[in-house]
Amino acid sequence: MTVSPTDGRVQKGNETRRLILARTVQIASVEGLNSLSLGRLAADLGISKSGVFALFGSKEELQLATVRAARTVFLDVVVHPALRTPAGLGRVLALCEGWLEYSRTRVFPGGCFFFAVSCEFNSQPGRIRDELAVLSLAWERTVHELLERARELGEVRPEVDLGQLSFELISFMETANANSLMYDSEQPYQRARTAIRQLLAAAATSGDGGSVPPPRKSPRGPVRKPVRELTSC
Repeated sequence: MTVSPTDGRVQKGNETRRLILARTVQIASVEGLNSLSLGRLAADLGISKSGVFALFGSKEELQLATVRAARTVFLDVVVHPALRTPAGLGRVLALCEGWLEYSRTRVFPGGCFFFAVSCEFNSQPGRIRDELAVLSLAWERTVHELLERARELGEVRPEVDLGQLSFELISFMETANANSLMYDSEQPYQRARTAIRQLLAAAATSGDGGSVPPPRKSPRGPVRKPVRELTSC
């Protein structure tokens, strides 16, 4: 079967789009979404500025596509692996530890992509902030729903305020990310792991945290992972 010229152009356009977004998520995680420009990307990647414009149309559309591309990576690296573990507090812990590793290993060079760009846009009304707010709420809801499922399985005490618990878990993760970047240290991740385990153990019906799996050893030293190829944007 032959490939028509139109199909070939579409495929090339999709490949170029993935290439551009793999670069923009790296830049934005360190320098912010406002640092993205069509001209810079054209120069960085050796493609024409008009070619970049044809794919995105405007800087705002490029920024939105970058946020959505980062979401795809986040789901692949953090959320989907955790959802493959058995439901309960073990799954909650897997999600939290997956998030800490995502930040620690610098899947994005600036740590957590969403922490970085949310600070940039949280006081700027518009489509970018709206998109980030939707994704932030979805993340908070994911943590809360996994805790609810753990309670349904009898692993969380009925009097525990799940909204407060999910807030504290996310706060420890984000603090570890921020302090690690500020002080170029991995210690904040160890402290966050300890704090998260203590929170989950205190919430567990067993009283001694018996439903919380034992600590998982982390590799020593920073691990610099490249942003994985984006297969759907």
